[in-house]
Amino acid sequence: MKFIVSSSSLLKHLQQISGVINANTVLPILEDFLFEINDKKLSVTATDLETVMRVQMDIESKASGKVCIPAKILIDSLKNIADQPLTFNIDKNFAIEITSDNGKYKVMGENPDNFPKEPASDDTTAFTMTSTALVTAINKSLFAVSNDDLRPAMTGVFFELAKDGVQFVATDAHRLVRYKRTDAKATKTDSFIVPKKPLGLIKNALPDNDDAINISYNSNHLFVSHGEVQMICRLIDARFPDYKVVIPSDNPYKLIVNKNDFQNALRRVNVFSNKSTNQVALSITGSELQMAAQDVDFSSEGNERMNCQYDGTDMQIAFNAKFLIEMLNAADTDEVKIELSTSTKAGIIKPTEQADGEELLMLVMPLMLNN
Repeated sequence: MKFIVSSSSLLKHLQQISGVINANTVLPILEDFLFEINDKKLSVTATDLETVMRVQMDIESKASGKVCIPAKILIDSLKNIADQPLTFNIDKNFAIEITSDNGKYKVMGENPDNFPKEPASDDTTAFTMTSTALVTAINKSLFAVSNDDLRPAMTGVFFELAKDGVQFVATDAHRLVRYKRTDAKATKTDSFIVPKKPLGLIKNALPDNDDAINISYNSNHLFVSHGEVQMICRLIDARFPDYKVVIPSDNPYKLIVNKNDFQNALRRVNVFSNKSTNQVALSITGSELQMAAQDVDFSSEGNERMNCQYDGTDMQIAFNAKFLIEMLNAADTDEVKIELSTSTKAGIIKPTEQADGEELLMLVMPLMLNN
């Protein structure tokens, strides 16, 4: 089997899917890409048994066939080869010879029959949304996903489908994000949990434009395809917590601050906070917001004040500054509105303006004040 391909084009396509491959895998074959050639098209697949990603590209070839090629050595070599056509020759023992303008490289491949088979897309339900909508939804929710494997339901993003829109919910029990798109609609009410890793991978592989993305799912897997890129991932088999009960229905006090000023002040003050809690206390009086952090162990403290608009009684409340900084990143407006009630109840953060068809709500639990 022999084929010719552009080195830079091949590298670009491989980098889109190489994130699937884990560094220390149980099966050596999982460290390989599966190359399949059919009718002048090359299809490359990578898998970690939970997630499968495939990318397709045009090549020059008269033959059909398949081979497994070690991913790391292939990508490392392509990074150092200038853009030029490469000729791949594969013999019947799966030995691969790569010829460039002034070099020849050999690597031992593996039998493609040993590569794991991908899940079948049976009994799927489909819906579409724009690429931008999906990428935005992932960006606005992924940071709040939990890393606690003891609570598997929280280690992914909860997709809640309805005929009037699609909601994406993520929580780690300390904060919660709910992002809704009404410009994407499902054919029926349904829900499932998608793990963090495949969402991060597909987000990086998709363009930020209005292309339609085909999304389908069955009881075990999610299938996403756009042009040359396809992804299949196993869904998390767990029950997502009833997040609606933790969202307070009435937070009467409204605080409006400039997002960038608030975020930068939090970054500066957080340097002096306790490293395990990142606690910053907010004191709101009239039109002034004060931020204070201290680390008793190291005798360090930081204080800042800034202007704000506040409608409510004076109060003091403490939050994890790192969480607030990450949540403010998800708001795309110059100002954000923070809705509060008491120093022990969750605060709600919203952009002051929401785009048509979008609705973002973020909730953060307070910390105990160190008086």
